[in-house]
Amino acid sequence: MPRLLVVHHTPSPALQAVLEAVKEGIALVEEVEPVLRPALSAGAADVLAADGVLLGTPANIGYMSGALKHFFDTVYYPCLDATAGLPFGVWVHGNDDTAGALASVARITGALRWKQAAAPLDLTGAPGPADLEACRELAATVAVGL
Repeated sequence: MPRLLVVHHTPSPALQAVLEAVKEGIALVEEVEPVLRPALSAGAADVLAADGVLLGTPANIGYMSGALKHFFDTVYYPCLDATAGLPFGVWVHGNDDTAGALASVARITGALRWKQAAAPLDLTGAPGPADLEACRELAATVAVGL
């Protein structure tokens, strides 16, 4: 059964709602095993055992969270060659601007040579019903591709 690793930093109620919607989206796809890991505890073994990755982070002062950056710092060299082509998706939530956070994730996933399986999800402000549906769709799209 394909394994979808969800690496997330979820420090707020808004991001918890997003994570719940992501879990619901994965559940729509049969025969995919979701593996949820907070960014500070996810490691190279998790990535190496995954068939795809979903990344979730708040935008903090124009950048991804320090927790997601720590995850990338931890897994970069152990996963560099072994995970080339790994499908991934990403969501970023911010109060007003997520461009820098999305760009930083794109630079690192590009260096890892991961393959973008769905368009990045850019969420600003309190997530409404349409935002949460977009989260479900992102997760289901990445899951189906496995």
